[in-house]
Amino acid sequence: MAPPPSNVAPMGPATVPDVGLGKGWEPAVLMGVTLALFTFGLITLSSATTFLAHQAGDQAPRFVLQQAFGGALGLGALVVFSRVPLAWWRASAWPLMVFAWLLLMILILPGTETIAPRINGARRWLLLPIGRFQPSELAKMAIIIWTAALAVKKQAHFRSLRRGLLPFLLVWGAILLPIAAEPDFSTACLVGILAGIVVFCAGGRVGHFVFLGLLLLPVVAAKLGEGFRLDRIRAFWDPNFDPAGAGFQVRQSLVAIGSGGLTGVGFGEGRQKFGFLPEPHNDFIFAMIGEEWGLLGVLFVVSLFITLILVGFRIAQRAPDLFSELLAVGFTSLIALQATLHMSVGLGLVPNTGLALPLISYGRSNLVVTMASIGILIAIARAQPEMGRNRV
Repeated sequence: MAPPPSNVAPMGPATVPDVGLGKGWEPAVLMGVTLALFTFGLITLSSATTFLAHQAGDQAPRFVLQQAFGGALGLGALVVFSRVPLAWWRASAWPLMVFAWLLLMILILPGTETIAPRINGARRWLLLPIGRFQPSELAKMAIIIWTAALAVKKQAHFRSLRRGLLPFLLVWGAILLPIAAEPDFSTACLVGILAGIVVFCAGGRVGHFVFLGLLLLPVVAAKLGEGFRLDRIRAFWDPNFDPAGAGFQVRQSLVAIGSGGLTGVGFGEGRQKFGFLPEPHNDFIFAMIGEEWGLLGVLFVVSLFITLILVGFRIAQRAPDLFSELLAVGFTSLIALQATLHMSVGLGLVPNTGLALPLISYGRSNLVVTMASIGILIAIARAQPEMGRNRV
């Protein structure tokens, strides 16, 4: 059979869109967008945390300095990972997965409260000499890399539920259960969706996912029906439900965004951060952007994320092999899902999930992992071949 034309990149069993731009510029664009979002995040954070810092008696911009330190670590990881051979990630899939699982288990085992204390009702962080670390962020990377590696290996068995999807489910469960037990149900769902996206793009059968969805439906329904999760869903469907409780955060977020108008109230002039909007530096930093920077600031941030996502999927479409393609799809989807869900929560389009806005929200673990993921995307972009690809 004749090889495909040089201007056509053959795809795997499931394809991702080619956004139709030039070749060779992707690493520079990814780096530029990353720095732009991170810088804008630091500027927004400096305003969003003024009241929090005052309450804590801080005289220095502690939150900004900590985020800047996390950004330095993240940029270092980005540069290093952009140079790591892609074959190394495939060979390291199992060790990385086991390491992530061990860190997650520390969070839920009794007797580990000294290094994994309960904060705000959950044990999600490990106390390290350089600060707190959230193992579930590492689990996001690990499950994408491991799922991509096994999906390539299992290509011939995807028609079989027992030999195709079942091996994934067993290992996914080992990762998702400790995350859900922290408890962090939103992150557990996100990690599971990411793993499913990678398998689907590798050629997983739709019928298997439908069967899996029906199997998990009672479990998900039971978890969503518990306490504060049910209240959040009720507040989403009925804005007047518990306006001082479950619906308070989203109502204040809408007030902030609505107050911004076209150009915003001005940098540092936002009022919702003064005790009205909970977590203005993290879960609801998008609302702060809408209030102080207005619709123009929101469109600026959204356009940067759209650029990053389109370039990520273009890199996947032109990846040198199936494993690299699945990595690019997984890491691009990680950023896309988190950004979309965070902004949707701020606009009241979905129930409150508590997910960070990548590269902008305060949180060093998420920041470092996001930048490291972009480093791997850059490595894949640099490995783009001129002709067709080896699919194994």
